Amino acid sequence: MTEYFPNVKPIKYEGPDSKNPFAFKHYDPKQVVLGKTMAEHLRFAVCYWHTFKGLGSDQFGVGTIIRNYNDSSDPMKVADMTLQAAFEFFTKLGVGFWCFHDRDIAPEADNLAETNKRLDAIVAKAKKFQADTGVKLLWGTTNAFSHRRFMAGAGTNPSPDVFAYAASQIKKAMEITNELGGQGYVFWGGREGYDTLLNTDMGRELDHLALLLQMAVDYKKKIGFKGQFYIEPKPKEPTKHQYDFDAGNCIAFLQKYNLAQSFKLNIEANHATLASHDFCHELALSAANGMLGSVDANRGDLLLGWDTDQFPNNIYETAEAMYIILKAGGFTTGGLNFDAHVRRQSIDPEDLFHAHIGAMDVFARGLKIAAKMIEDKKFEKVVENRYKGWSGDLGKKIESKQVGFDELEAHTLKNGEPKLQSGQQELLENLFNSYI
Repeated sequence: MTEYFPNVKPIKYEGPDSKNPFAFKHYDPKQVVLGKTMAEHLRFAVCYWHTFKGLGSDQFGVGTIIRNYNDSSDPMKVADMTLQAAFEFFTKLGVGFWCFHDRDIAPEADNLAETNKRLDAIVAKAKKFQADTGVKLLWGTTNAFSHRRFMAGAGTNPSPDVFAYAASQIKKAMEITNELGGQGYVFWGGREGYDTLLNTDMGRELDHLALLLQMAVDYKKKIGFKGQFYIEPKPKEPTKHQYDFDAGNCIAFLQKYNLAQSFKLNIEANHATLASHDFCHELALSAANGMLGSVDANRGDLLLGWDTDQFPNNIYETAEAMYIILKAGGFTTGGLNFDAHVRRQSIDPEDLFHAHIGAMDVFARGLKIAAKMIEDKKFEKVVENRYKGWSGDLGKKIESKQVGFDELEAHTLKNGEPKLQSGQQELLENLFNSYI
């Protein structure tokens, strides 16, 4: 079998003092942290689309990256070679999971039936690779946004025929995800939004999107798929008004249509940036609503207005993110999927390894820092002390709904101006720095 990354040997943990660029400095998959190994906590996954299908194109130019597994005029041969290269990469990198869109792994044909046959052929090979390597599928999804038929959305499209096509495509993607033992399935909105209200019936489109998701819930039961469903919030990409703009919008939508029990959220760092939030806000809001499921681990560029999907490298962000994730109970079916691509000038195959090694190390450091914060309980005590008034008589009465406006007015008239307390933000930032 062809070796597509001959210059790279399996990546090993060598510790912080290692000078080897093809070694982990902080990610030791077998190291136990808070009762679980790093591998169990972090559940790293490689995304298929950017890592193996991304060739450096952007809004202003064609691809710059040439891959030897992309060297054929036969699209199915390319798909086969890419799959081989992918599993070589997974095993050499030492990750336990991968993720894909349906159109990543098999090219679309002239009709749906032939497209599905192509998928079946590749999935059979992927299933054998999984069995041979032990690499598992974290989640699958469908690309219902790239083809011109989806130019006005999929579930929110004004055409029922396009809606039907999207449903058919999702049906097949769910089936192959189930076939591969996927631990989840992501609904990534793509073009579920609008550009102008002059041609949009917003209420109807939202109703239709909910109908599509309910059909998926029903079909999940029919085929016995046990994986977790996720919604991935995403703003401004590419439509001006995305219905799945951020975590808050997605949660409200799911609650309105009685779908909240069937879904959790897949939070992407770069999408948080585009929504004018930060990554940890989206994680915390999801966790507060019991809906934090999985993470697309990447970063955006605050000076650029699009989804740059860079690899994570900010220890402050990964430490705070892992603190939130651990406090929320950690990952179960989800994990950290590197929805990121190397830069347009990073054209060597080895650059894929450098990018993932650095990202895995920065999250491993974040995990260790977050674990220490949890063990010390310093921040936990700060929060407990800040809200201690709610453990008193008045606080308990308010939370248990024993008082209303009249009683609270009487309390305020009797006790006068409330005593204020410092938020101590600078002190806490210094404390956080001490862990970094």
